[in-house]
Amino acid sequence: MDFTQVRTQFPTLAQTLNGYPLCYLDTAATSHKPHQVLEAMTQFYRNTNANVHRAAHQLSSQATREYEAVRDQVMHFIHAKQREEIIFTHGTTEAINMVANGLVHSIRSGQYILIDSLAHHANIVPWQVIAAQTGAIIKPIPLTAEGRLDTVAYEALLSHNPAIVALSHVSNALGVLNPIETLIQKAKAVGAITLVDGAQAVAHLDIDVQQIGCDFYAFSGHKMYGPTGIGVLYGRFHKLDSLTPLITGGEMIKSVTFKHTEYNVLPNRLEAGTPPIAEVIGLGAAISFLTHISQPKRSEHEISLLHYLQNKLSNLEGITLYGAHSDNVGAVAFNLHNEHHQDVGALLDQQAIAIRCGHHCAMPLMQILNIKGCCRASIGIYTNKQDIDHFIDGLKTVQDMLYP
Repeated sequence: MDFTQVRTQFPTLAQTLNGYPLCYLDTAATSHKPHQVLEAMTQFYRNTNANVHRAAHQLSSQATREYEAVRDQVMHFIHAKQREEIIFTHGTTEAINMVANGLVHSIRSGQYILIDSLAHHANIVPWQVIAAQTGAIIKPIPLTAEGRLDTVAYEALLSHNPAIVALSHVSNALGVLNPIETLIQKAKAVGAITLVDGAQAVAHLDIDVQQIGCDFYAFSGHKMYGPTGIGVLYGRFHKLDSLTPLITGGEMIKSVTFKHTEYNVLPNRLEAGTPPIAEVIGLGAAISFLTHISQPKRSEHEISLLHYLQNKLSNLEGITLYGAHSDNVGAVAFNLHNEHHQDVGALLDQQAIAIRCGHHCAMPLMQILNIKGCCRASIGIYTNKQDIDHFIDGLKTVQDMLYP
């Protein structure tokens, strides 16, 4: 596989900023989009641009066919059992909120909701809201000194028969890969409902929800070379079918009178209103783009780059790495001396080097690490060694500026 050719399919990466070639190491925040995705969305707006499921005319029929074909793509992409298990959302955050809200009727006061300490706010706050409504108790799963989930502490928490176990597949802040299959298996053994935030995993790993064994799996299109504003909630059919809809109206209804409403069947029941049609079509193009490149080749390329990045950073004086392991996925978190992470990011930006700086929507994790925030460099399918070398040279320039 010629990844140099793959890179040429991403027009944004060809630009220069401040006289420097763009060095984009912020794919974990959002990935760039290949021509294939941009063209698919443009063609929809140029040639179809009709609402789905609702009209008898040809454009609507064409839009509906294209829209529903992507549901089949997603089903095969993550190895779901049936297409009705795929719900289109506006992103991972909405998907998790949909599950949390939909399960509120099944959670009792005093029950535990377990959340891993690597979690993104989107997999913390919805559960806090539900806990406040039901009297459930949020319990974070502790980390080891190496930044991995403490499996001994996890098993101790499972002895309390939690109602919900909400996990991240890959940490968005650190890139740490959780042993998700084992964690889910243990949670299911005590009867917990399980949800996995897969936003940081979906572009890098082969996702098989049957093998993972979770009840729910959520991810976003913009993390996997698709557009913003589109996400997916996978759920086992009987679990999805038990959710109380988060949003009502539009296509999610079967019949309405002023006295009573009967909801539609899945997947429509959980897709209220006009969906993000062009974005769904863009997601389908992103899946086609990814599946055209063999997953083992993608993994080999990205693992090699991540190790190269980790080694380059670890050899720089004054760099502290957080949770850096050989099996990490997509990202490296670090700080430079006692410098504020935002200052480091701003000085790199002057050299057209784009990284993420801050708490990464993981403030509890930052508190555990005893830092206010950190820098994060993250890679994608289009990243190359030249990007990493440019970044390392840029960091050396920052060091020279701060410590002349």
